[in-house]
Amino acid sequence: MGGVKVWPDARSVSPKIRQFGKFGNFVKKPADVAFAIGALSGLHCLMSIALDSGLADTFARIALGHLTREYPNKLDHVLNDVGDVQAPHQLHPIFYGSFDWHSCVHGYWLLVRVAKRFPELPVVDEIRLTMDRHFTESAVAGEIAYLLEPSRQTFERPYGWAWLLKLAAELADWDHPDGRRWSAVLAPLADVFAEWFLEFLPKATYPVRAGTHANSAFSLALALDYARAVPDGALDGLIREKAQAWFGGDADCPAWEPGGEDFLSPALMEAELMRRVLPADEFVAWLDRFLPQLVERRPATLFSPAQVSDRTDGKIAHLDGLNFSRAWCWRSIVRALPAGDPRGPLAEAAAEAHVKTTIREISSDYMGEHWLATFAMLALEA
Repeated sequence: MGGVKVWPDARSVSPKIRQFGKFGNFVKKPADVAFAIGALSGLHCLMSIALDSGLADTFARIALGHLTREYPNKLDHVLNDVGDVQAPHQLHPIFYGSFDWHSCVHGYWLLVRVAKRFPELPVVDEIRLTMDRHFTESAVAGEIAYLLEPSRQTFERPYGWAWLLKLAAELADWDHPDGRRWSAVLAPLADVFAEWFLEFLPKATYPVRAGTHANSAFSLALALDYARAVPDGALDGLIREKAQAWFGGDADCPAWEPGGEDFLSPALMEAELMRRVLPADEFVAWLDRFLPQLVERRPATLFSPAQVSDRTDGKIAHLDGLNFSRAWCWRSIVRALPAGDPRGPLAEAAAEAHVKTTIREISSDYMGEHWLATFAMLALEA
């Protein structure tokens, strides 16, 4: 088992690095999180990695450590006038931490997942306090007011939109006083993004097949979860229609990936969306056309975990997320295959290899720490 990661004390770091460097205003990790992350470094030698209460606690504490950390912060912000020069918490009363807006949103999704699945964990009390402090009607009104200002209609489109709807879906599907309370508070903000999807998708002539935030398949997959949970029949139908129009005729995918800053697999993410949209038999037939050589482990790149050369580089660090998102897609696809399908064991093995490559790195540097636990959760719950 790997050793505990040692985080520098502020006194051992030069003033310039303390002010501008990677340590920011978060000099030391809580001891329990540091211990757990150190323990993760030994998981690569295990036969299988599964989400248990220990990992869930670790992921939650990582998220609690960055959700209210305001700086460093990468804003997606259009300035309409000088009055728009404001701090993140003034612009976004809820989602001001975690380096960027969308990471803060899905950090809260992670907390909700942990609270739902592991309600006995002591960390759930901290989750409840943090969410009650931020999920208020006035704070949601502030988030909505920001969106309704001029030139803000493409804010976080489509990735942030999708994650906000995924968070709303998680709350809507939670039959618990906390879930019902937070769901009711968040609903007006979710309504805005659902309406924006309804306005945007009909005029989106072409999909975006990138391996980063603009990926169309990813956003449709998460938005579909919302449409089913609420439910929203109009959004559900439109997502299915666009998925078929954009991807239904695709065949012989060459999988030219990974790109140097991908955190999504364009090929596997498309397959995961179509798994959600199509009946099981139709999906298998579609997969046969789309990736016809999977049984031969081709395209080979989809079976090979990405290598990350510098985890302090925020774009290169995306590749750790690619390993988790591929594992998520592989495991989801396996569930749709018929019993005895020879692609099943190959997909499971690929998923395991991708997770083992990256699980011990989720807290190596803040460039990954502020978001990777969410993608680890997706991979391990698939």
